[in-house]
Amino acid sequence: MAQPTGSQRRSLYKLVGSPPWKEAFRQGCLERMRNSRDRLLNKYRQAGGSMPGVTQSTLIVQEVMEEEWNALQSMQSCPEALTQWKEPMGLGELEEIQQELIDQEQSIIREYEKSLQFDEKCLSVILAEWEANAIICPVCTKYNLRITSGVVMCHCGLYIPSHSLELTEQKLQAALEASVNEHSAHCPHTPEFSVTEGAEKKSSLLMSCLACNARAVII
Repeated sequence: MAQPTGSQRRSLYKLVGSPPWKEAFRQGCLERMRNSRDRLLNKYRQAGGSMPGVTQSTLIVQEVMEEEWNALQSMQSCPEALTQWKEPMGLGELEEIQQELIDQEQSIIREYEKSLQFDEKCLSVILAEWEANAIICPVCTKYNLRITSGVVMCHCGLYIPSHSLELTEQKLQAALEASVNEHSAHCPHTPEFSVTEGAEKKSSLLMSCLACNARAVII
């Protein structure tokens, strides 16, 4: 279990305080830990995301206790504060506060880990849906198309702004299949696809055939 430094531990035993002071120190430490969430998680990530165990050093418990102790020491010059220094802070009380901070630190990390797991599950669901509804880009025939808020995109650089927010992979797939099947009914040649600028400077996905001069706007 992490302990305050020797000089600060000795200072704790030299200075005396009433029960209200001890509770103020405890509450101040807990509040400081809550406000140090970002600092704690940064250290946790830098440590490789390993959860501190019982025998391992904590991440910021010692820092929090030292900072709060220094903040209280700065109050010693106040007459109101000096009247409260009557009872020593015992080792047992110090360890109880330290254990509370350790529990709070680990609680913050567990909450963070749960949020990460939730994000990973959501991402897995999205990726699974994309894979299930994958459409090979008809322009490059290499990457899968992605549709977000009606905008059609591909890693090859294809980008078609939204024509309809209701456009989905399934609807685009159906439109492609319908156009290809209609063309195949009267022409044995394979059509080509390209992005062209249509009315109002809006890009569109165009199917064309050099053999039969067929042209069809897919979206």
